Amino acid sequence: MTASILASSFKEEPYWWEAFRPQAISAPALPGKADVVIVGGGYAGLATARALADGGVQSVVLEAEEFGSGASTRSGGGISAGLSIGKSFAGKSLDYAPELVRDVVGWAVAAYRGLFDLIERENIDCHLEQHGRFLGACAVSHYDGLRARFDKLRAGGATDCYLVSRAEQRQEIGSDFYHGGMVLETAGKLHPALFYGGLLAAARRRNSITLAGHCRATGLARNGDGWRVTTGAGDIEARHVVIATNGYTSGLTPQLQRRLVPIASHIIATEELPAGLVQKLCPKGRTFSETRRVLHYYRISPDGRRVIFGGRARFTEIPGELRARLLHRAMVERFPELADTKVSHTWQGNVAFTYDALPHAGEIDGLHFILGCNGSGVSMMPFLGDAMGKSIAGKLHGRMPFADTALPAIPLYSGNPWFLPAIGGAFRALDYIDEKIR
Repeated sequence: MTASILASSFKEEPYWWEAFRPQAISAPALPGKADVVIVGGGYAGLATARALADGGVQSVVLEAEEFGSGASTRSGGGISAGLSIGKSFAGKSLDYAPELVRDVVGWAVAAYRGLFDLIERENIDCHLEQHGRFLGACAVSHYDGLRARFDKLRAGGATDCYLVSRAEQRQEIGSDFYHGGMVLETAGKLHPALFYGGLLAAARRRNSITLAGHCRATGLARNGDGWRVTTGAGDIEARHVVIATNGYTSGLTPQLQRRLVPIASHIIATEELPAGLVQKLCPKGRTFSETRRVLHYYRISPDGRRVIFGGRARFTEIPGELRARLLHRAMVERFPELADTKVSHTWQGNVAFTYDALPHAGEIDGLHFILGCNGSGVSMMPFLGDAMGKSIAGKLHGRMPFADTALPAIPLYSGNPWFLPAIGGAFRALDYIDEKIR
């Protein structure tokens, strides 16, 4: 790799950890019994524990590593009230029933609003702001696809989106890379690690929550009407178990592992940029994403001085210097002015995709689960965790979001995503063909 691309302070860890680092929290002793055991200490797990505590139910949260070491502090921090409706992981279009589209749009809006409410209630300082998202069309045919998606969103009740022609897009983004796009006004961004830190602090304030870091669940077995959870620190008997492992779901729950495809998402942060250049690149403070199958997403950092640029540099984990080189190249394709800008940080984390491109929460084989963020985890996972906790505590008003949509099995898939490099190569080829056909 060319040395000039890397800043002298280059780090292979999330830029976000400069403000909040993962926390080593160990329970003095695991309780022998618990009302609920939650496997996974990310956004979904902590939100579930919080809602259970507020409903008078005791819980134990098992985290295999330090609290905050997983995907919850590794995302780009973008949020919106719109999900990826219409395309599955397999690349085929799905024709959702109109009533499901209305439900999904409603849940996405509720998740977005609920995030603001959660941050206000727990007094979390995480640089939350709402300036909308620009979704760029990477080919002429993709813009036609955005028209169809726009019509579907509008039919589902979304009123906060509008199309932008290529002639108008400089008002949204300082780039000529796209062929127009769509703006989602109900979208914004936050500092994902500071948000996680605030959610973790909220859990620690509740005495009925036991946080057990470096405590991997190694076994699950039925125990009468409940469960026996085996860990390296001892066994716990629980009435309920909630699986909230998302992109890190393992063979502990094979029935869930084979329904999720973990895909690595890679991100870089640039060195600090001149204020005038930042304003040129991002005139309205938007977050950005695009229509490629192998997509990229990006934003300006909370201090307004860096570009945070992410995407599927590869579908699997790769070395840091290769990650930085691939993402730097993609960033410069969109913003040629950044050709000489150096990379200060690079990191990666797993995103969980489902076959129907929807998140899911419900019950399977007696296990509760919250899984499949599909790239919308910052708002959706706390929302579903809150609903799950209230449901178990008997405090949920109305039905559990997504509980009526079964988490689908993926044909010929056992949980080992061996095919990801081949799919990534095929998707890149298809993107290339799309973009060469003007």
